[in-house]
Amino acid sequence: MKFNARCWMPPAAVLLIGMLSLSGCATANFDARAPCPPVVPYSATDQVRAAAEVSALPQSAIVVRMLSDYAVLRDQARTCS
Repeated sequence: MKFNARCWMPPAAVLLIGMLSLSGCATANFDARAPCPPVVPYSATDQVRAAAEVSALPQSAIVVRMLSDYAVLRDQARTCS
């Protein structure tokens, strides 16, 4: 170790004070649950149109899998609240 390497290390007291001051922010009372995202309502016309567009896609299209995942997320958001 070089003779001036110790000059670059902050003293342990500075680190301790920094950690204590940051942990003081975490003492606020908060709800441990994550907030529920809003579920956007779609009209029956929009749903029929979307179903027609999805059925026109090939089954191997990545959008079909993404929409399936989105449906699961919407169900989870509905039961969250």
